[in-house]
Amino acid sequence: MAYAEDYLVEDEPLRAARHRGQEVGAAPIGTAGGSALRFLAAVINARTVVEIGSGCGVSGIWLLRGMRPDGVLTSVDVEPEHQRLAKQAYAEAGFASSRTRLIAGRALDVLPRLTDGAYDMVFCDAAKQEYPDYLTEALRLLRSGGIVAFDNALWQDRVADPTQRDPETVAIREVGRLVRDDETLVPVLLPVGDGLLCALKRD
Repeated sequence: MAYAEDYLVEDEPLRAARHRGQEVGAAPIGTAGGSALRFLAAVINARTVVEIGSGCGVSGIWLLRGMRPDGVLTSVDVEPEHQRLAKQAYAEAGFASSRTRLIAGRALDVLPRLTDGAYDMVFCDAAKQEYPDYLTEALRLLRSGGIVAFDNALWQDRVADPTQRDPETVAIREVGRLVRDDETLVPVLLPVGDGLLCALKRD
């Protein structure tokens, strides 16, 4: 697992963004998970992506590096300081301000205002108890062939332990079940970092 996590080395913009995120108590996606996001965005030639939880710019840099050169990342975060740091990270990574749209607010207040079927990818890494609700919103926002992804899908191995019944673990376990049982989705649970649950939406 350590070899997979260290297979790709983060450059200075990513390292700096990760350091600042950790300083303010954020938990950005790991290197292996970030590289998986970049890969997925590139595979579907993503132009429009929504991320829920900015990770102070770490996940956004990975996503932007996989997206089309004209792609726009919409980043939703309830923490203004995290968004300020994300904006700094994007600039340090060389992305024009026109490539990102930062929206401050609680995800479940913001997402209903976004356009149905207008997005290629939705990445979720915010309030774990809201993961099932994020899935509902993501399926509305995604086009056919789009991808939804959830970080922390293993939740320090708590999800696999049926004796763990805290609200966050229960919600992550529930979103895993919902994704697995939805016949309109093609799911995969990638054992990178703390787990990355992904699904492709099809007709």
